[in-house]
Amino acid sequence: MNDLGVSKFDHGARPAAAVVLVNLGTPDAPDTASVRRYLAEFLSDPRVVELPRWQWWPILHGVILRIRPRRSAHAYQQVWTAAGSPLMVHSEALVAAVATKLSALAAGPVLVRNAMRYGRPALGAVLRELQAANVRRLLILPMYPQYSGTTTGSVFDALADELKTWRWVPETAFVSDYCRHPGYAEALAESVRRHWAQQGRRHLLFSFHGIPERYLHAGDPYHCQCHATARRVAELLGLGELDWTIAFQSRVGREPWLRPYTDETLAALPDRGIRAVDVICPGFAVDCLETLEEIAVENRDRFLAAGGERYGYIPCLNAGDEHASLIVQLVRERCTHWPEFSAAAMQEEISTRPLVVERQRKLARRD
Repeated sequence: MNDLGVSKFDHGARPAAAVVLVNLGTPDAPDTASVRRYLAEFLSDPRVVELPRWQWWPILHGVILRIRPRRSAHAYQQVWTAAGSPLMVHSEALVAAVATKLSALAAGPVLVRNAMRYGRPALGAVLRELQAANVRRLLILPMYPQYSGTTTGSVFDALADELKTWRWVPETAFVSDYCRHPGYAEALAESVRRHWAQQGRRHLLFSFHGIPERYLHAGDPYHCQCHATARRVAELLGLGELDWTIAFQSRVGREPWLRPYTDETLAALPDRGIRAVDVICPGFAVDCLETLEEIAVENRDRFLAAGGERYGYIPCLNAGDEHASLIVQLVRERCTHWPEFSAAAMQEEISTRPLVVERQRKLARRD
């Protein structure tokens, strides 16, 4: 049997609880070398590209990683801030907001951490830090409202790969998706209302990240959940069928992806008489390259060049109060039985700790 666990484990240590918000990831810097490392890890994941390795490896290492990093680095440079990657900045701000709200509600301390599936801070490294803190209750929340094997499924793989090396696996909860939570749709709708209050009402385009169409036919629920999200938000806003459109962005390669495509949809809207549009990206929890560069810049230019007149981008929920409150609500619903959310249970756990410490001392004396 492998030597699992930690050396000189303290059985009298106070058990801890933790919530980990996991997003996709970001390069360390907006330069070609950093982007190449990030893309190599991301595109090597068999959950992301479902092709035999013998077929995919020559394409990835012989073509993509020789060409794409330089182009992607230029795109990252357009959105990089003094504080760093937008995805990282917003993710850390959201973690801080959630931690603040949980500290005011919980009966005991709950650690809240930020982790990335690719790049840093890597999920495995964050989990090992929590292991050292004696985390016995763990909630993993992938920041993907809609489930896809390419995203949430991959987070589960990374979680399992890490926990299978632990001797004492903590009680673990995993949120597969949260797009059906009423607070999610309401938070999106409220962000649109605020935008329209300032800019005026326009045609609303829901743009979700795409995936290959064959993944849908293989059983991935992502497409269906995206449509359900758009319909629900449109209902909350009181939109008619002609007032909104759904499309899918960020396709790569030659095979068919989920349709309609965002770029083609925006280029065609002016011919339908729609010359003013707002775009919202509900599949992204926080703003990142795909929203700030691809949607807010690249596709804006495409729409205006096709005859559009007014184009707006509605930011992601980011670290807004509605978003942080939604995350806290999800945590409380999934972890309501944790002692940290029950003053009586927390007190009982604290009161029994001296007994554990005393038993450990007796065992030490025997040795």
